[in-house]
Amino acid sequence: MAPNAGKLGGNRQFFQITVESRERNFDIYGWPVELRPASLPSFPNNSGLGESTQAQTLSENRHDTPNINTGSCTIKDHARAMANKEAGKQELNPYPFWAPRFWHGMRVGGWLRLMLPRLHRIHPLRIPMALIVMVCAVFNSVLHRIERLIYGRAIDGTPLDKPPVFILGHWRSGTTYLHELLVLDEQFAYPTTYECFAPNHFVLTGRIFPRLLGFLLPAKRPNDDMAVSFQHPQEDEFALVAMGAPSPMLRLAFPNDAPVHMEFLDMEGTDADDLRRWQDAMRQFIRTQTYLKGKPLVLKSPPHTGRIRMLAEMFPGAKFIHLVRDPYSLFASTRRLWYALEQVQGFQFPKFKQLDEYVFSAFERMYRGFEEQRPSIPGSQICQVRYEDLARDPLGEVQRVYEELKLGDFESVREKIAASVSDRKSYRTTRHETDEALKAKIRERWSDYFERYGYGP
Repeated sequence: MAPNAGKLGGNRQFFQITVESRERNFDIYGWPVELRPASLPSFPNNSGLGESTQAQTLSENRHDTPNINTGSCTIKDHARAMANKEAGKQELNPYPFWAPRFWHGMRVGGWLRLMLPRLHRIHPLRIPMALIVMVCAVFNSVLHRIERLIYGRAIDGTPLDKPPVFILGHWRSGTTYLHELLVLDEQFAYPTTYECFAPNHFVLTGRIFPRLLGFLLPAKRPNDDMAVSFQHPQEDEFALVAMGAPSPMLRLAFPNDAPVHMEFLDMEGTDADDLRRWQDAMRQFIRTQTYLKGKPLVLKSPPHTGRIRMLAEMFPGAKFIHLVRDPYSLFASTRRLWYALEQVQGFQFPKFKQLDEYVFSAFERMYRGFEEQRPSIPGSQICQVRYEDLARDPLGEVQRVYEELKLGDFESVREKIAASVSDRKSYRTTRHETDEALKAKIRERWSDYFERYGYGP
């Protein structure tokens, strides 16, 4: 094995390693690495590729294998290629190595709880990422202590007397779109991306750090063309993860291992200590948001769908908006989501062996919980929106939500929402192709959802 250093745009280095094996490209925490048979030529040192341009793979059958852009290089592997092919042969948006991961906001305790049992499962090439997150965890713990010393008493004394509005629905059902429309109403507040990625000290650092660190974020999410910034509304599930609460999202750290905390998709069979940690984190996050903003919150997190009864008990008077979407599109888009996130968030290189089964089983558990719990919610506190109707007539659907849940005067926010809808007309949706065999399986596994929400075969 003979390493040879070269240039890949600007001053960034890439390393070529000649081995007697099939060609493979991947990255060491964002640094491009190329493994190729000795008989293949190497990239020229003056290739001139920019930082945002993926390295093109030299392969005699390149047209048969889709390329996957991870922000700095091409990952080419049989399992990844097959998953990408089934995901619609769509390239992912760049997510550079310096961009924040879900884990960068953790404190030391939560970080060690996640990592210590799995240290041997970290891929050697992702050790640098793990070490950087560990340094961030120490930093977060110190800032958290400072925040508690300065603001802790005031935060703890803030009453939870402003019932939130929860947007529910499976991943990729339109929850982000509705969230971003509703928070245009100034009577509401919402957690920002920065606050969800740094939930342990955003009161202390929220005025400064987003301005200093905004350059770290990519322009778009890796799986679609939704814009990203520290000021955008964000899922509070990420905050719970960073606060050390159990969450099914933790599986993204080790995507090749068995999924963790699936019980938090329907709150059935939860461990007593885990449940207490989850409830404490949820209350603390909402209490801190309320202290800082003093308004009712609009919260959006797909895993809350199967937690509706517990949320109603924890926050009396809370209101819920449930989104549904065509199951075929839902499956394909969700698979693409996990396909992207497993690559950019994991401490392993994902193999995608159980990806489809995870999409099926997570959905089924979430909706078993939701349908069982929904009758406990008064009809005046919950309404339903079809994604297709929201996409066709956003103003009409949002107005209906206001009227059914008595959220206030819709006319006061109509112009803002109309302007936002107009700005999104150029948004490019991702097209998905699903073969007939997979459609049949989706129809079989999710038949209750098809029938209950009026989607045809």
